[in-house]
Amino acid sequence: MKYSNFLLTCLVVLTLATTSCDNFLETSADNRTVLDSEKKITQLLVSAYPKANYAKLAELSSDNFVDNNAPNSNGQYFNLPSFNRIDDQYFAWEPATSSTQQDSPSYIWQNAYQAIAAANHALVAIEELEASTKTTNMQAQRGEALICRAYNHFVLVNIFCQTYKDSVASLLDLGIPYATKPETTVLVDYSRESVTSVYTKIAKDIEDGYKLINDANYKVTKYHFNKKAAAAFAARFYLYKRDYANVVKYADDVLGVNPASIMRDWSPSYDNPSAVGYAYIDAQAPCNLLVLPTSSVFYRIFGTRYGHNGNALKGSIYGSGPTWSGYLQAFKGKLYIVQSQDYGVFLPKCVEMFEYTDKIAGIGFAHIVRAEFTADETLLCRAEALIYLNRTAEAVADLQVWNQSHLATSTLTDVAIKSFYVPANPIFYNKLNADKVSSAFVVTPDQNPYIQCVLHFRRIETIFDGNRWFDLKRYGIEFTHSIGRTQVETLTFNDPRRAIQIPQEVISAGMDANPTKVSHFQDQATRLEK
Repeated sequence: MKYSNFLLTCLVVLTLATTSCDNFLETSADNRTVLDSEKKITQLLVSAYPKANYAKLAELSSDNFVDNNAPNSNGQYFNLPSFNRIDDQYFAWEPATSSTQQDSPSYIWQNAYQAIAAANHALVAIEELEASTKTTNMQAQRGEALICRAYNHFVLVNIFCQTYKDSVASLLDLGIPYATKPETTVLVDYSRESVTSVYTKIAKDIEDGYKLINDANYKVTKYHFNKKAAAAFAARFYLYKRDYANVVKYADDVLGVNPASIMRDWSPSYDNPSAVGYAYIDAQAPCNLLVLPTSSVFYRIFGTRYGHNGNALKGSIYGSGPTWSGYLQAFKGKLYIVQSQDYGVFLPKCVEMFEYTDKIAGIGFAHIVRAEFTADETLLCRAEALIYLNRTAEAVADLQVWNQSHLATSTLTDVAIKSFYVPANPIFYNKLNADKVSSAFVVTPDQNPYIQCVLHFRRIETIFDGNRWFDLKRYGIEFTHSIGRTQVETLTFNDPRRAIQIPQEVISAGMDANPTKVSHFQDQATRLEK
């Protein structure tokens, strides 16, 4: 489980940035090379946030997209080109071969570990600065660094590993290296820890970091892990870990006594997709807790071979629900098409912002700004946790807050939930294999319709963010991708492809690849029984 000579610079890229230039006129390359002041450390922490966007990878892997070149229920199909070859690989759950482009596994991996390296360098610098008595209190920066380190590992473990099962079963699943210190040499051995180990370390960083976060330390709080954003992250993490008491605890810190007052305001109308997109990521909106700029071309896939279309569309932003028909009024005037409605519909929350480096040549960098944590999604985290804590009435109250904020035409009730989320309504009712994922993860018949409702609302709420992929993994929900004219692939609950294969260059450097056969998981079950 070990690999040596990890040639990716992701874990050591900042080592060079913190080494003095002894032979170049004894002058540092820039004012960040020697982290000898509170200001420089604070500036370094800007690099502790991930610049990559996992939405394209996760959305194409999920049931939120269909292949427009595959015949639909009416036998209609198209002959549209993919935006990029990597899109075909994502949709078919094949290992991605690209190692350089935006939105690739390599890009996500490297950017996350670069951010982790920045956090680790900041933590060491803080210790040294405090020891030198040049400063007396950098607890806020320490807290931010710990939360950033936890979040980047959280993204990596949920993309490149199997879902967290439980503390025992996940001991047998390959995790990722958990980096807790900056490296001073390229020749270092790193180990793939277990998923259990990674989750344990994430929890520690969250608990240690959260109590240190101080919003007064930020000029613009929404661009950093402020107190509410850190609490929202903690709520999501503990939801995936199924520690429901902690989900409620941290979600309460975000939502306060009147969650309806901080839900997204869907009532305004806009004239164009860009206006919708800019409004969605507005740092002044109470619902947006953390806003992150990323480098991504995800927006460009709309109108190509893969689209938000068919049952994927009907099951989310353009489908009925327990308290509305047609589609939610929140989306009226906010849904758009590219080229033809037959190719799919999109909500421009992921609108591209282009940074020109040469306007005449028309070249530059494509960016998407993510509303990484929102009050709306945190509310749904709490609702899901409350169901498992048998506080169903409170869960329904939370779901009604979400329902009302999205301008649904009637009130959400127990009767509405139980009558809508039934097997006869398969687009909105998923067969849950949670107990197969882990014998400790049981959804009772009484809880089932409420969980189906939460998953439906989460699918709508997190559309084009990538989080649907994680929900499918958490519950072992099986689904199919029709590919081209004849190919059909089904992702079973224990399919090894639910863990995106780690980058090829990392495998070439000696790291164990993710298992590729279902028999591996059958062997795991046998070992656990023994």
